Amino acid sequence: MPNSPRVITDSELTSDRANTPGILAAWVQDARKQSLQLLADLDDQQLIGPKLPTINPLLWEVGHAAWFQEHWVLQHVAGQPPIRHDADDLYDSIAIEHAVRWDLPLPPREDMFGYCRQVCENVLALLETTPLTEDLIYFVKLSVFHEDMHAESFLYTRQTLAYPEPDCEAVKATTGSVVGESTPTGDIEYPGGEFRLGAERNAAFAFDNEKWAHPVSVQPFAMARTAVTMRQYADFVDDGGYRRAELWSDEGWQWRTSVDAQHPLYWKREGDCRVFRHFDQWLPLHDDHAMIHVNWYEANAFCRWAGRRLPSEAEWEFAAAGNGASGKRHYPWGDDPPKEESANFDWQLMGTADSRAHSAGDTPQGCRQLLGNVWEWTSCTFGPYPGFVADPYKEYSQSCFGIRNALRGGCWATRGRMMRNTWRNYYQPDRRDVFAGFRTCARNF
Repeated sequence: MPNSPRVITDSELTSDRANTPGILAAWVQDARKQSLQLLADLDDQQLIGPKLPTINPLLWEVGHAAWFQEHWVLQHVAGQPPIRHDADDLYDSIAIEHAVRWDLPLPPREDMFGYCRQVCENVLALLETTPLTEDLIYFVKLSVFHEDMHAESFLYTRQTLAYPEPDCEAVKATTGSVVGESTPTGDIEYPGGEFRLGAERNAAFAFDNEKWAHPVSVQPFAMARTAVTMRQYADFVDDGGYRRAELWSDEGWQWRTSVDAQHPLYWKREGDCRVFRHFDQWLPLHDDHAMIHVNWYEANAFCRWAGRRLPSEAEWEFAAAGNGASGKRHYPWGDDPPKEESANFDWQLMGTADSRAHSAGDTPQGCRQLLGNVWEWTSCTFGPYPGFVADPYKEYSQSCFGIRNALRGGCWATRGRMMRNTWRNYYQPDRRDVFAGFRTCARNF
């Protein structure tokens, strides 16, 4: 692959606001390298895996990520011919039904990985030889962020299938993993007021569902300083939380009984202790770590048990971004890109962090770990902002409006260059295989 013209700093790799050929090339190269590294240790059978509604065959998924980049950057922007004549028939996720993907005549792994590398090389060559245009910048970023999202799904697929933890260069002990003496407790009170929700028009990049910032009125509210921890959630389970119908919505109780959920996914008892599965290992509960792998129904049942509620998207973004005289912050801590001490991202710990960690990422009011660590469910159904217009990748958002629930903040498996206060994620309310947790708000304030 062509070399970048200079060494790219960590801050440039984690900032979504960089628009130079060298940084874009470094992103493309990094995204592809990490995707292949996350799958390198798996055998051919593991790369296909069982047919489940919540995952894709990994061999197909990595090819799809490369195809997406080829489709939008090399073909749509640069007008280049396809690298493989059969790529559309194999990797177009809109045209190929989910259940069919296990039965496609996929190339062998080395051919598949070779295709991925070839797409990357061609995009890097394009960036070396072609003047940057708005279209080229946008679609390169779109393809990198799309691949970053699939890298996150590679990790939760490995978790779903109890594959071993991947051996990755990015995993390292960090300054952010150093913890303080006690977990931040209590609520932070916010005065509310008029607030511009969403991405401003001068944003370096925004998905269509973030567009555009618009005024909303936020009532005064009080939100927890940290996400709900495993210890706190265990208290809910011990108090019969999964057996008490009055704690659940009608839809939530129907889900709970339909799957016979008695406790969180990946939890079980060993003697007198609870353990949870982290990839293929069973570990004691990490009491002070954020609760993870719970769905929207479970989060709401906990809230009702605790006399609390989930924050709205507007409340969450108000807490993360502020609303002062200088405008909204790009990140909870300010406008500097994420660093290891400010957030748990890029699978640097290959799991959640202690809630006492990453104090450098606190908001000025003291709210911790709003970005990274675990996705946080909000009370809101995912929907469009006023004046919504779909971007060229039309299927990204609008097909999910009204049928999924909104989450904020990113998780430990999210790439730092994607994280920002305005980014929205969305899953079906029964999904608990993803890296999602939640924090709560006071019910009456």
